[in-house]
Amino acid sequence: MSTLYIVATPIGNLDDISSRAQEVLESVAAIGCEDTRTSGILLNHLGIDTKTFAFHQHNEHQKVEHLINMLDGRQPVALISDAGMPGISDPGFLAVRAAHQAGHSVSVIPGPDAATTALVASGLPCEKYVYEGFLPQKKGRQKRLKKLAEEDRSVVLYESPYRLHKLLEELRKYMGDRRMAAVCRELTKKFEEVVRGSLKSVADTFALRDEIKGEIAIVIAPKDYSE
Repeated sequence: MSTLYIVATPIGNLDDISSRAQEVLESVAAIGCEDTRTSGILLNHLGIDTKTFAFHQHNEHQKVEHLINMLDGRQPVALISDAGMPGISDPGFLAVRAAHQAGHSVSVIPGPDAATTALVASGLPCEKYVYEGFLPQKKGRQKRLKKLAEEDRSVVLYESPYRLHKLLEELRKYMGDRRMAAVCRELTKKFEEVVRGSLKSVADTFALRDEIKGEIAIVIAPKDYSE
């Protein structure tokens, strides 16, 4: 039996890596990376030369067998994503399930994640929340938006900067202009930004910008929340 390590990596600031995460990445036989080029920046920053292999949404099914073969050979393996926790809107779930089914141990090395970082930074209710990640782009999108409009918990979404305008207009349509929200951009990085207010005011703020960059997490207040 060997161990599959699920290692959280910084969501922006590379210095947020934990010493335990670094020790694990140095000690395993190989590291599965969502993007070996992106992970290479972090590994070079840490001075880690452990061999890597690609493990992303397009090859996850094929690479799980390779990963289990390594574990069967008593070679510990780590999985990392481009940022945050593998398995949360990133590849990882299939590998964890397969490792359990094959009788191997799974150890999660916790670290920063954009969802809870944005939730706390938003200044919106944190005691109960629902994480939705990326909404479906086509089938089922309107149904999800209608359901989320009735939520009595805060809602956390992820979105591409290229689709932010569209999403904000959809949220206004289904939740109303006055629903409180916060768009959190480039969290933990140099140009970190939290734009907070009614959905209308937040949408108006971003409508004035020609270009929007960076990773984005959106927090939407519960249905009956007001301030």
